Amino acid sequence: MARRLPYAEVLTERQVFPVIAVLGFIGFYMFEHRRMTVKTPAITRAAGILELIYHSTVRQLRKNHGNPVIGLLLNILQTALLAIIFFVMFSILGLRGMAIRGDFMLYLMSGIFLFMTHTKVLTAVVGSEGPTSAMMKHAPMNTVIAISAAALATLYIQILSVVVILYIYHAAITPIYIHNWVGALGMLLLAWFSGVAVGMLFLALKPWFPNFTDVGSRIYVRANMLASGKMFVANQMPGYMLAMFTWNPLFHCIDQARGYVFVNYTPHHSSPLYPLLVSLALIMIGLLGEFYTRKRASLSWSAGR
Repeated sequence: MARRLPYAEVLTERQVFPVIAVLGFIGFYMFEHRRMTVKTPAITRAAGILELIYHSTVRQLRKNHGNPVIGLLLNILQTALLAIIFFVMFSILGLRGMAIRGDFMLYLMSGIFLFMTHTKVLTAVVGSEGPTSAMMKHAPMNTVIAISAAALATLYIQILSVVVILYIYHAAITPIYIHNWVGALGMLLLAWFSGVAVGMLFLALKPWFPNFTDVGSRIYVRANMLASGKMFVANQMPGYMLAMFTWNPLFHCIDQARGYVFVNYTPHHSSPLYPLLVSLALIMIGLLGEFYTRKRASLSWSAGR
């Protein structure tokens, strides 16, 4: 007969479970204490956030269409179709003389590119995942990352579309000359940034007033078809008409962009500082509203819709 070990006589069946529980509690305490005392470096945390934004951006790009090439082609087709429609409309109505002296198609595209970028990113930010989304259940994920991913995915698609359309027009139709392409690109980024700012404002209101936010964002986009000033030259407009456009940050971005695109046009009624300051103010207000909403949002708000 095998000899029983000494500790088998000490620990009875009823004493085993309390010992296991005590050892487990000690191990859990040591793990939590180590996790709380060991701080992650700021660079590591920043790298983790950037990696998460990158993967969220890729997911956002593939969410609209499984094939990213097809999604890019659809966006290019939409932008080119809008430019062709305006070209035909200006030609039929005899309004080509109101344009800036130079390439008329480049004049149209300089307004349409910024308008599309502004409205696309606004729609993407308003439609991004909110605090009650299923993705927010994952610990590293938050609404700021979701907003950043939606905005960056739109910027990526729009810049690719602009490059492809300009290259096709330059290679297949007629060579184009851009006076200061760096400044024009800067105005495109400023139009994108202002779209993010306006979208943040609507996004902060969305959980509280969903119907108003949906209607208000649609009205804003439709109003910008005219209020953006992409069909007009600011220097040729009378003073009483300028008052109807100068409130719009996109109007300033488009007018300044045309000053960089065309060598013989100098904007006199717009400033790049105005859309920058307005966008920063709107983003601060939007972030405050989003933070306040995130702490109080509930799934029950949209249960009846």
